[in-house]
Amino acid sequence: MKLRGLLPSRSDYSGVGSSWRVDLLAGITVGIVALPLALAFGVSSGVGAEAGLITAVVAGFVAAVMGGSNVQVSGPTGAMVVVLAPIVATHGAGVVAVVSIMAGLLVCLLGVSRLGRAVSLIPWPVVEGFTLGIAAIIFLQQVPLATGTAAVPGHNTLLAAIEAAATAHLPTVIQTLAIVAAVAGVMLLVPLLHRALPASLIAVVLATAAAELLRLDVPRIGALPHSLPVPGLPAVDPAALGSLAMPAVAVAALAAIESLLSARVATGLKGPDGRPTGPYNPDRELTGQGLASIAAGFFGGMPATGAIARTAVNVRSGARTRVSAVVHALVLLATIYLAAGFVGRIPLAVLGGILMVTATRMVSHRTVTAILRSTRSDAAAFAITAVITVAFDLIIAIQIGLAVTAVLTLRKVASLTGVRREQIPGAALAGDEHIALFTLDGAMFFGAAERVLQEISQVRDVEVAVIRLSQLKMLDATGAHALVDVVSALELRGITVLIKGVQPEHLSLVTNVGVIRSLRHHKHLFTELEPAIEHARSHVRRNAEARAALS
Repeated sequence: MKLRGLLPSRSDYSGVGSSWRVDLLAGITVGIVALPLALAFGVSSGVGAEAGLITAVVAGFVAAVMGGSNVQVSGPTGAMVVVLAPIVATHGAGVVAVVSIMAGLLVCLLGVSRLGRAVSLIPWPVVEGFTLGIAAIIFLQQVPLATGTAAVPGHNTLLAAIEAAATAHLPTVIQTLAIVAAVAGVMLLVPLLHRALPASLIAVVLATAAAELLRLDVPRIGALPHSLPVPGLPAVDPAALGSLAMPAVAVAALAAIESLLSARVATGLKGPDGRPTGPYNPDRELTGQGLASIAAGFFGGMPATGAIARTAVNVRSGARTRVSAVVHALVLLATIYLAAGFVGRIPLAVLGGILMVTATRMVSHRTVTAILRSTRSDAAAFAITAVITVAFDLIIAIQIGLAVTAVLTLRKVASLTGVRREQIPGAALAGDEHIALFTLDGAMFFGAAERVLQEISQVRDVEVAVIRLSQLKMLDATGAHALVDVVSALELRGITVLIKGVQPEHLSLVTNVGVIRSLRHHKHLFTELEPAIEHARSHVRRNAEARAALS
């Protein structure tokens, strides 16, 4: 197995000589944008702001160096929060670092196994439904922060939001809601002044300063360490590893899917100069993201993924190489050493407001409208995936979304399978009315086999049936077996069956399944239509002569 393509190389930094200035500025910009998000996602997942910040630093650095994209920015994300919250509620925050290492190992295994391109098999409506469901959950998860109440661990997100709103107390709820409204207002208005301004960071600074000046009695982030913790293997009970296996699989699946989707989207983004970001290596991206989660776990952090919002900021800020993502991690590291005191005074409602605005921006109205107006099957897959994501679980949602898409797609393909009875080409001869010429086109597979069997078997007043397979694009074992049933059923009724035009790629299948063996004679297999029709007419003539002799 070739591992060289999964490892860093000198070519990763081939353009640094001419782009280091824009990479530096882009890294500083995305670091400023990532700071409030890292804090917010850490708090929202239940492991704390410290873990979110550590993850953004450690995982962001490792993924930048080891990942397969030159512009991808990694760290804690909203989708991962949705998966981690129930894990924390069930097993406690102490297991998250262990789950991060276990999931990281699984993601690395996916990369080494060259499964990176499998994400392209996930349909667009399922991805967008998944994203819409995540956005709804992230928004609902902030209701306790927005109302100054404590979230109920283990509850359904919607029920927990309703309960938090119902148990809010005055005057705290008025203060926290005012903070959320102020943060949302700043984040919506600042981009109107200048798109390059870090709206979320400005909102954090202004809201925190206002809370300090007004001496608001609202929940805060609390004390943060002034340095990175010493890395080490997290404490874990060996007996508990079995119960953490499925959570780790769910985290790994999400990390792989979100990281690859983010990297794939990044390839379509263009910087201020209009230049594309270039390709990415999906297998190396998985390996790098897996190593990033492992490293974060050793520092007491949480699983990380590629973050499309921060990646988009990175690209739009002019980033050309992975140096910008490295600088982003260093900016956050400097925050830990130089600004931990200020960060600890940030009201939790500020983070709730930031994530509420972030959630509303995750899926555009134009995207939702486009999917709902596309086809019924795609709209159904989109809606079902979104609802299942909110009501149950993200991984289950993807599985059900894929299943629904597969079923509806198979149904559509089956409907395109045609069975036509056609006129015999050329001038009609006596006895042609006793010959049925059928043409099969499209796909003869398990989804359409039964219908084809019924339509052909219902033929009446026919002595010879010619079945044309030259237009058949796809044939599976079930479809071939259905042909055996068609031939057998017609032959039992005394109808001679001739088969014309078996595709070369289908010949082995129809032979092994028994289609040719079911024919009355091996000479009833033809490659051209004219000899098949002539042979059919000879059968009709012999039958007519036999009837005349008996009379």
